Amino acid sequence: MLSAAQNELVTRTGAGTGAGELMRRYWQPAGLTEELAGARPAKAVTLFGEELVLFRDDRGRPGLIGRKCPHRGADLCVGRLEDGGLRCPFHGWLFDVNGACLEQPAEPPGSTFHTKIRHTAYPCLERNGIIFAYLGPGEPPALPDFDCFVAPDAFTFAFKGFMECNWLQALEVGIDPAHASFLHRFFEDEDPEDGYGQQFRDQSADSAIPVTRVLREHPCPKIEVAETDYGLRIIALRNLNEQSTHVRVTNLAFPNAIVIPMSNDMVITQWHVPIDDVRCWWYAIFSSFGERVDKAAMREQRLELYSLPDYVPRRNKANNYGYDPEEQRTLTYTGMGMDINVHDNWAVESPGAIHDRTNEHLGATDRAITAYRRMLLKAIKGLADGDKPPLLIGDNDAKRLRGPVAVDTIGPADGWQQSWKDFDLDRRAKSDWAPDPW
Repeated sequence: MLSAAQNELVTRTGAGTGAGELMRRYWQPAGLTEELAGARPAKAVTLFGEELVLFRDDRGRPGLIGRKCPHRGADLCVGRLEDGGLRCPFHGWLFDVNGACLEQPAEPPGSTFHTKIRHTAYPCLERNGIIFAYLGPGEPPALPDFDCFVAPDAFTFAFKGFMECNWLQALEVGIDPAHASFLHRFFEDEDPEDGYGQQFRDQSADSAIPVTRVLREHPCPKIEVAETDYGLRIIALRNLNEQSTHVRVTNLAFPNAIVIPMSNDMVITQWHVPIDDVRCWWYAIFSSFGERVDKAAMREQRLELYSLPDYVPRRNKANNYGYDPEEQRTLTYTGMGMDINVHDNWAVESPGAIHDRTNEHLGATDRAITAYRRMLLKAIKGLADGDKPPLLIGDNDAKRLRGPVAVDTIGPADGWQQSWKDFDLDRRAKSDWAPDPW
């Protein structure tokens, strides 16, 4: 458990807070590319409690600037997209993606007042369907050569979803391998051919054993956690018999992303991003090592589960997540449908907007959570003491940070340590694009 002071430190993310100042030193998702795909590419967003406008200028550049005009506070979300920037409809002040005030047309001819105005603006870059922003001081770090960033667009798909809780409890469900045997338990195994784009529907490696069966029949994994140059590697081991072991490798990419296997050929990289202290987004890039991603199918699946333009799950707290006691008795462990995101939302929202970690009792299967909290608290303290935050990289180091490898496979009981690496190397060797992370 954490003390009350520690819980405040790791959950509060507004300006000047420990976790907030730390996380602003890293690139954070600010929106999906598709959110700026309409005739008027501008959208109000809130990140870390800060009200902003995400837009695309007439040169195609994404920008993220303060929502209130620095003149008299008018809402720039309804600004005019023209002349190289976003123009306030109140008095015509024009701002570019860097926050420079380009024009003040109501000022006297020859006025240089506009050169004295610098509006809040954050650097942006775009990768495989997500627009990232850097909200910290100084120059932003480089993006690592993670698979989700280097994969060609045709092999990726991006989406997001709303969660009505603090960012940390949303993240912590992703580094808890034991919960899948319960929260995501299905009493019947589907045909893997019908499970495209859905997690836990594939067979483990080349075996005929569905992952859902492994999780259901082996609910007590041994969990190993190791620090890496990107954060944490988490390995969950489930002994199937004397000869074989199920190996599931997931990752924590510091500070707020997870990298997990979706299927034998697909990996999810997912960020948990604070809107404010009681709401957050999950953003995900799905990366395929095999066939090109069927983006239309992936999108259609998710539009059945999420409503646009707010990306709110259709099953949510307001309708009790679609809970059906008969389904719970016969089909799923939760009775909340077949989408595991709904299960996760219930698990992380039901403890309350900000989970009180002073009252929890962590066990052996929570090793990754305790390791991550130690890492997070150490980084927050280090930043307050003037130290450089961990895992911030320059261009030279970006090429070195690859993967992270996320695998769901079955290996020999006495040789599982190499089996998951061999599985990953094999799929990369067959891939049209994937680099060797080793």
